[in-house]
Amino acid sequence: MVADASPKLPDISAQELLAKVQTAKVDGLSGTVHSSADLGLPALPGVTGGSDSASGTVTEMLSGEHTARVAFAAPDKARVSVLDNMAERVWTTDGKSAWAYDSGKREAVKLQLPEHKSSGKPEKKAPQSYNPQDVAKQFLDAIDPTTKVDVSGTEKVAGRDAYKLRLTPKTDKTTVGSVTLAVDSKTWIPLQVSVLPRTGTDPAVEIGFTDVSFAVPSASTFAFTPPKGVEVTQPKAPTTRPDVPKGLPSKPEAKPENGKKPGTANEPTVLGEGWSSVVMVRGVKLTGNGGPVDQFLAGAQTVEGSWGKGKIVTSKMVNALITDDGRVFAGLVTPQTLQDAAAKAPR
Repeated sequence: MVADASPKLPDISAQELLAKVQTAKVDGLSGTVHSSADLGLPALPGVTGGSDSASGTVTEMLSGEHTARVAFAAPDKARVSVLDNMAERVWTTDGKSAWAYDSGKREAVKLQLPEHKSSGKPEKKAPQSYNPQDVAKQFLDAIDPTTKVDVSGTEKVAGRDAYKLRLTPKTDKTTVGSVTLAVDSKTWIPLQVSVLPRTGTDPAVEIGFTDVSFAVPSASTFAFTPPKGVEVTQPKAPTTRPDVPKGLPSKPEAKPENGKKPGTANEPTVLGEGWSSVVMVRGVKLTGNGGPVDQFLAGAQTVEGSWGKGKIVTSKMVNALITDDGRVFAGLVTPQTLQDAAAKAPR
């Protein structure tokens, strides 16, 4: 995406802009999102990414470019259509039912959502890697005394005037050099997120709108009718509402106690807080018979400590520690930070 000439906008302090971003609210939006990532690391077997940390968001976009059409309407309507390799994947909910469709597999899953009374709390979210607001929010949640915040200029994104809010980690535990949010000067919604590594000048991750409208999408936008011949399965309705896409910004959720989010056997667990957060996944099988994980680890450095023994896989931003007991630790952190997290992590 090529930016236009920098627009002239009224001066604003970093504190004022940050406050506006964190309290911004719109009733709906729709547009096209483009994301690109060059982290220099293949997808980790068994790691789907912890969606409650900056590390988790970016590990879902390890490489390549993606385009998605997105639409959101308060309080619980959302649609994400991802276009990849001549195929389409759709997640959509109208607040009463939810669909997941994969055109490549010719399969669709429908969930009937249970009745619920609004608690005023935001719903959990699904494929948030394609939502600039969700990605921005997770980096905003990483702000702490180890973060420098400043306004680094202005630019045009998706044809709209925007301020550039830059977050620069002061800690040496992270591989992130800086994160820049392009913030819409009218709605204060993040339009684009660019992540630079500690070394180099090219973004390792960039996600943003190429076009956007803040008009509330019509109800028909969130309806879905499976194409003829598509196999539809309808699992038993859950007793609680499942994760659904949430694109409208809201007040930040409270952080888990001690920065940790407990997970079950194969679910991601977030260790630490802010820039030094690490995602842990259990249950990765090391077979020793030349399987995918073994091939992935071929030639990787062997390390050991009080946590056990394993392999370190490094890149310019994402690093991972795979232990012999089947745990994977990954994040936008240094190899030493991974080992420190492993020493404190539950087995």
